[in-house]
Amino acid sequence: MKILLLGEYSNVHWTLACALRKLGHEVCVVSNGDEWKGYPSDISLIRTPGRMGSIAYLFRVLRLLPQLKGYDVVQLINPVHFIDLKAERGIRIYDYLRRHNKRVFLGAYGYDHYYVYDSIVRRTLRYCDYYTPTREVHHDWNTANERDWLHTFKKEANIHIARTCNGIISGLYEYDVAYRPYFAEKTTFIPFPIETGTIDEDTLTMHEGRKLRLFIGIQRHRTALKGTDIMLRALERVVAAYPERAEMVKAESVPFVQYKEMMKSSDILLDQIYSYTPAMNALQAMSQGLIVVGGGEEESYALLEEHELRPIINVQPDEEDIYRQLEQLILHPERITKLKRDSIEYIRRHHDSIKVAEQYIAAWSR
Repeated sequence: MKILLLGEYSNVHWTLACALRKLGHEVCVVSNGDEWKGYPSDISLIRTPGRMGSIAYLFRVLRLLPQLKGYDVVQLINPVHFIDLKAERGIRIYDYLRRHNKRVFLGAYGYDHYYVYDSIVRRTLRYCDYYTPTREVHHDWNTANERDWLHTFKKEANIHIARTCNGIISGLYEYDVAYRPYFAEKTTFIPFPIETGTIDEDTLTMHEGRKLRLFIGIQRHRTALKGTDIMLRALERVVAAYPERAEMVKAESVPFVQYKEMMKSSDILLDQIYSYTPAMNALQAMSQGLIVVGGGEEESYALLEEHELRPIINVQPDEEDIYRQLEQLILHPERITKLKRDSIEYIRRHHDSIKVAEQYIAAWSR
């Protein structure tokens, strides 16, 4: 197959592209590298700030269009953010792609109209980025997403693409339940792809006297978005309570390569608290033998048909629950090695990039 992957979220498309190439397919990834994260791409399409930057970007996109023709499959990372243009212009790019390629698929991998609508109006989940059982979650990012996806042309663009594309690929339980009520026949859940490799066995063992290293990544201006602010408070408290047993490793808005190196030397990753499912950041950590403290609800295991492994320390969006779960890990280091091994096995079973790429080929071919 000749495949075009447009846009990037957390290295999903590039990881998928690498696996597809190993299977013999021709793949081109066009993206902005997911902005400051700097993920790789075959064609880098980065928009610089300012009016002149916007004009230069638009001309570059127009010059690029002839190279975006003749593919067997085109997949968009998002109904709007597959390209850094306003939705009114982006929808024209999408229509062009439909006319000049065999099939176009939409990725349900992040914030869009259907997810925001499900979160605010339908409230299918017990908790999410917008609410918990005890409180509403208010911050500027949520307000902006509600406005953009429910009250601007982004809504119309998303609905148009969802109705007219050849299929929708959901990457997490939350996004799957947002689309399935409307597009059950064309929605396919496929786990995110993760490259697996060899693991240093020594890193899986908690040697006597060694401190447990707890890792948290922070994006400036977005700490409230995934509950990182709450996790950080719980982490700081528990490390202060057990300084001889645990230490904190904090990465704040660092490039992806540096982030991976900092994470690799840790034992535990604190991830999203409003999610039912581990996303790319957590999955990458699990592949390296880290234990994830974050979203691991039973619904996500059921979607994978996983009835045995439970490697994720599932926490509720509550500081006290997070503190208690971290405390139990610190007080019971005998649990660590098994949880690390189970994390690696979980990735091999469900997220191995080659297995995932084969699922994509099957979905695109139907």
